[in-house]
Amino acid sequence: MKEIAKLYYTIGEAAEILQTTTSQIRFWEGEFESLKIRKTKKGDRLFVLEDIEQLKLIQYLLKEKGYTIEGARNQLKSNPEDASNHYKVIESLRRLKQFLVELKAEL
Repeated sequence: MKEIAKLYYTIGEAAEILQTTTSQIRFWEGEFESLKIRKTKKGDRLFVLEDIEQLKLIQYLLKEKGYTIEGARNQLKSNPEDASNHYKVIESLRRLKQFLVELKAEL
């Protein structure tokens, strides 16, 4: 059965996907001007898949690559495609590794 993708995600859902806190996401929103989060009239944040992918990239640069906020901001400004492509390669390798681990467990 094919899973239906949502158009918008709440900040709680985005935090769950990223395995982080909502306050962390709000902090990143203030620090990275590349994040353009939509808000309802009430002020609730609505995230689309592109926003979540951008948050994953920020999280990768900060948590895994060890960049400072300023360093990550500069990386996203000067070389956004390079940072994004590197992140995508890493994620593909992780998925492949997970698949192989599951395949090995079944054998």
